[in-house]
Amino acid sequence: MLIDRIKQAEGFSGVPYNDPLGLPTIGYGTLLPITEYEAELLLKHRLSLVKQELQEKVHFWDDLPDTIKDVLLDMAYNMGVPRLFTFKNMWRAIEAKDWNKMADEMVDSLWYSQVGSRSALLVKMVKDYARGD
Repeated sequence: MLIDRIKQAEGFSGVPYNDPLGLPTIGYGTLLPITEYEAELLLKHRLSLVKQELQEKVHFWDDLPDTIKDVLLDMAYNMGVPRLFTFKNMWRAIEAKDWNKMADEMVDSLWYSQVGSRSALLVKMVKDYARGD
C-alpha cells in the first residue's frame, strides 16, 4: 500500500527535524512551514478527538446545549481534556444546568487570566446563553 510504503521510507517525527537537505520537516516528510489549509485540517482532526473524548467521559454530553458544548470543546482544545476536568465546581454547575455558576467558575480560575480575550468571549457565550440571548 502506498501510504505504508511512504511512511516506511520517510520515517516519523512528531517534532521538527532537518531533512537530508537541511530543510525543516515534521511528521512523514512534511516540509515546514505548513499551509493554513493543512493547519486547519490538523485543527479539525484534533478537535474531533477532543469531542470524542468528552463524549466518552461526560455521561450527560448529549443533553448539553450546543453553546455549552462549543465552550467546553474550545476550552478542552486549549488546555486539554484532563486539565478541563480539574474544574470540579464548574462541572458541578454544568451538571446542574446552572449556566451563571458555570460562568462564575470559569472566571474564578487561573485559566481565565492566562488566555485573555479568549476566556472572556467564552464566558460571555455562557452568560448570553443563560440570559436566553
